[in-house]
Amino acid sequence: MRMQQQQQQDGDITTLDDIPRLEECYRQYPKPLIRELKAAPNADWSERISMWKGDITKLEIDAVVNAANESLLGGGGIDGAIHRAAGKELLEECRKLRGCPTGEAKSTKAYKLPSKRIIHTVGPIGEIPGRLESCYNSVLKIVKDENLRSVAFCCISTGIYGYDNEKAADAALKTVRNWMDENVEEARKIERIVFCVFLDKDVQIYEKTLPRYFPMGEEQ
Repeated sequence: MRMQQQQQQDGDITTLDDIPRLEECYRQYPKPLIRELKAAPNADWSERISMWKGDITKLEIDAVVNAANESLLGGGGIDGAIHRAAGKELLEECRKLRGCPTGEAKSTKAYKLPSKRIIHTVGPIGEIPGRLESCYNSVLKIVKDENLRSVAFCCISTGIYGYDNEKAADAALKTVRNWMDENVEEARKIERIVFCVFLDKDVQIYEKTLPRYFPMGEEQ
């Protein structure tokens, strides 16, 4: 399955209208050969899922997810990029939150970002599946509690935190799919869940893994 990608120009803002839904990609490209199918087809869910390659700080959406550290005071990678783009007011609000344990999440304003909210979650250092899954569940709980209609996940715990990219993607997609299946009414209130990737290897991993958890149904 090949996914459409947008290459941003400096300063460009990307809206959800610019990002194809998963079911649109399934219609455009041939049905992929899927090995180890992990879930049953659900056309409703496929309409709410996207994979997008780009800068999460330029995404106009209800909430973006920040892969933070336990202090919530900024750091390297995407954490630092979000703090720089949001401005010093974000740091001031984060100081009041007094940190966040691994596996949990906290929400702040987005300040200078085009998104409405930032959901900060602390992923595990190293491969701890239960903690990583807890990150995604904690974020989705905030999405539900704050009545948010769209959210963009980054690749939590990959990079310097050392989680294997393929295993992290599998955990992300498994957890989101399970949450949707177990919270059907709440999931139907969400218009879009975007898996935001930045590296080419993550694009390839998500292209391979997405159809396992969100397979194309015969009606598509």
